[in-house]
Amino acid sequence: MNPPVSHKQLEGTVYMDNHATTRVDPRVVEAMLPYFGACYGNAASTTHAFGWSAKEAVDQARRSIARAVGARPKEIIFTSGATESDNLAIGGVAGRWQHKGRHLISVVTEHSAVLDPLEKLRQNGFEVTLLPVIQAPDDAAGRIRPEQVAQAIRDDTILVSVMLANNEIGVLQPVGEIGRICKGRGVLLHTDATQAVGKVPVDVEELQVDLMSFTAHKIYGPKGIGALYVRRRAPHVRLEPIILGGGHENGLRSGTLNVPGIVGFAKALELCMDEMPAESERLAALRNRLYEGLRARIPQTQLNGPALERPDWRLPGNLNVSFAGVDGESLLMSIRGLAASTGAACTSSRPEPSHVLRALGIGEDLTRGSLRFGLGRFNTPEDVNYAIGAVSEAVARLRRMSSLPAPPT
Repeated sequence: MNPPVSHKQLEGTVYMDNHATTRVDPRVVEAMLPYFGACYGNAASTTHAFGWSAKEAVDQARRSIARAVGARPKEIIFTSGATESDNLAIGGVAGRWQHKGRHLISVVTEHSAVLDPLEKLRQNGFEVTLLPVIQAPDDAAGRIRPEQVAQAIRDDTILVSVMLANNEIGVLQPVGEIGRICKGRGVLLHTDATQAVGKVPVDVEELQVDLMSFTAHKIYGPKGIGALYVRRRAPHVRLEPIILGGGHENGLRSGTLNVPGIVGFAKALELCMDEMPAESERLAALRNRLYEGLRARIPQTQLNGPALERPDWRLPGNLNVSFAGVDGESLLMSIRGLAASTGAACTSSRPEPSHVLRALGIGEDLTRGSLRFGLGRFNTPEDVNYAIGAVSEAVARLRRMSSLPAPPT
């Protein structure tokens, strides 16, 4: 068990784990504050001004979020986060559409919030096809080809689920092309867009998706609030709810709405949309600087995932690298003042190597020696310089230790 950490211990630490979560932007906090105090009503209370005020705030936020992703306000269903949204999308389709078929398609590199519900369905008699990805060291490593989906669809296929942007290697999948295939075959398409919304342009109509999961805490908003886009026209997607008790959110997700969180979600996404062009360029430059610095100072540094030169294939703030002969967990533990990760935060308690890197055909040594850097809004060139120095020194130190001769017996 890790010892408790004080706020002072966090001061001065360079944070590069923005795929796990992000710091809430002060402008988002400011927008949320009134809904913890003066405007604390329940949005479902229809008989007084406190409830009316809360409902208007929710309605306005819903309109703003819908506009940002090209949806209609009634197509945005608020949840507790992307994990719940993924479960509602997958479980909701399976529950409502199983009379048409019991076959689902996804990808081996999906987040556990998709893979685990699919496995649960498999145990309950559904069939699941997991598509392989392009192998390393191909420049497109981690991507799938749209024709793989076309070939996997069967007469009894009811759902395809393909992550828009991967949380470990930042790979962007060709979801728009896949969407057109699914539309032509009459199969619903879900995408986990948790890492994409607010970072790259996302439009549900251009992508031709029927369901899309995303969340606030990856885009400098609060934790505990997410959304599921559910198409209501051509086709009108119907889901079996997984949380009952009140009929909130068009009957799809019961529970008192998190009004401060919803307001913060909308503000966070609004800021991302306003700042996206300049921020994407800035983060890509910082990311490339970090990679070139690590590669220059650390022999046997390997890039994991698609080429950095293809912005249409990779998130601008993502870098995943492996260092031969070094354990990533040990590396992070030996570096003071740097917060990064060895993979998905949701699976950090599991000891096995990253399933994403293994799916790329990367060996266990390099998989265990990998680090994931997620650069974000509050990172600076000075942060990058510190990370280059701290990581290169730690790698050199660990490699020297591992090469020491055994002590005499």
